[in-house]
Amino acid sequence: MLNDVLLIRPEHLSAASIICERILSDMTVLRRTRPGHKFIVAISGESGSGKSELAYTLSQALKKALVQPKILHTDNYYRVPPNDRLEQRIADNFEHVGAAEYDWDLLKSNINDFRACRMSLMPCIDLANGQLDRVISDFSEVDVLVVDGLYALGIRDADLCVYIDLSWRETRKSQKLRCKEEDDDCRMSVLEKESEDVKAFRYRADLIIDHNYNVNKVAAPDDAPSEMGYFRD
Repeated sequence: MLNDVLLIRPEHLSAASIICERILSDMTVLRRTRPGHKFIVAISGESGSGKSELAYTLSQALKKALVQPKILHTDNYYRVPPNDRLEQRIADNFEHVGAAEYDWDLLKSNINDFRACRMSLMPCIDLANGQLDRVISDFSEVDVLVVDGLYALGIRDADLCVYIDLSWRETRKSQKLRCKEEDDDCRMSVLEKESEDVKAFRYRADLIIDHNYNVNKVAAPDDAPSEMGYFRD
């Protein structure tokens, strides 16, 4: 998203370094059997948990390792533009807040363009004015797609899934510092509903970042509940 505010802290840099090493290792293994494999890492977590900061610091770590990254923010894929979203949510009594608000077909199309090394027309929200813009990305030289967002773990074919295990209540201070949305009763209702959907994807994580921002391996993700797959082939 354009004009987003990032609050980079040492823990983001430390976590990014560990995840970068894991990506490089996984890429080496995958490319032995699938030469030229295009790698996707998905980063999910509740609002204010540091997804954007982690995606940015991870992309910088990958660049230093001579691996070309590209960040894709799933918050650009809301079906309703920011300036109209609150009005619609209030009209629906917040019943439809969650993963279903996203255009998963468009997201899948852009990811397929990445896999195929094609040019792609992608949505991009300008946070300064709430306007939905379109940008053209050339994926031909991109090695790793870093997908971040509330429901990023809904991407079924991600090669590495990272979940930040912090609730929005624990991160309200950082959310206020970023000043992305008004902190009122409507916002609280949205955060509560989003939290339910975000937690439903936690089972897909390969790595979980805990409350101290330590990166922990998940031995074996649980079997996927069939009803939770928003992004299917």
